[in-house]
Amino acid sequence: MFTKKLLIVSPSAVFRLTLKKFLENRFEVDTNKNKEIDLKKYDLIIFDKDYGDEYKKFLNKVVLIGGECEDCIEKPDFISEEFKQNLLNLIEKKLGIRQKRKKIPEIIKGAEKYVLIGSSTGGPGLIETIARSLPEDYPYPVCVVQHMPANFTSKFASRLNSVSKLNVVESDNTQPVVKGYFIIAKGGWHLHFRNKDGIVYCKHAPNSKNKFFVPSVDEMFFSALEVMNPKDIMAVVLTGIGDDGADGLVALKKAGAYTIAESEKTAAVYGMPKAAKERGGACKILDFPDIVKEILKFGEH
Repeated sequence: MFTKKLLIVSPSAVFRLTLKKFLENRFEVDTNKNKEIDLKKYDLIIFDKDYGDEYKKFLNKVVLIGGECEDCIEKPDFISEEFKQNLLNLIEKKLGIRQKRKKIPEIIKGAEKYVLIGSSTGGPGLIETIARSLPEDYPYPVCVVQHMPANFTSKFASRLNSVSKLNVVESDNTQPVVKGYFIIAKGGWHLHFRNKDGIVYCKHAPNSKNKFFVPSVDEMFFSALEVMNPKDIMAVVLTGIGDDGADGLVALKKAGAYTIAESEKTAAVYGMPKAAKERGGACKILDFPDIVKEILKFGEH
């Protein structure tokens, strides 16, 4: 028996029914195309802003779809899996549903291997799949450069943290790159690395080279070459426009790193991985599902 009761209010029958189907395995869910609402019956109301300003009468009980506020979520053109997961996270936060606390990783000096991933257009869903797929005891840290504006990477990391068994965090200058962390490069800064007393840490660098993308995949790859043992690196270039990451992947491969580029078959935009392939930077060209398997296999070595 469900303990929380939700109401979905929207003028769109498709919107109401799709969200109801998604949420009804977790909550008791009603739908309503009318604006008359009995607040006493519901713990939370999911209100489509296209229906007007009636939501203002019950702000303390509302998640607003299509607005700009703390308890709002942008209304998409179509209901994607990403949107549904974001909505669920917001609902659970509003209802005060606590998620299982994760173990804080120990910072242990010693040999590490590293998984470095770069992606752009079409990448967020793939990064989420990877974050969901890695087990709690995955032995190596993962660093991701996903092309995103500065004000989006924190929310992206927070959302991934809610679905991953690892600690997903946005990078900062004190963040250790050690087992247990899945690190999203902070938007507006390049993700570099530094070594202090045998432990690798993140290091934010300004866009002194006037790179088009900030953070840049190439910047992360070339910095890794200076700080990490290349033979301990697995580097991946996923879907994306342009050629960011291609030169860095070439350099990593030449130095002995294990490098992968996504195939044309699965890449939403075959730009970055194509450039990496054509320049000879990839040890392997793999479909995305096989890349996930390869990352898991890398953790078994």
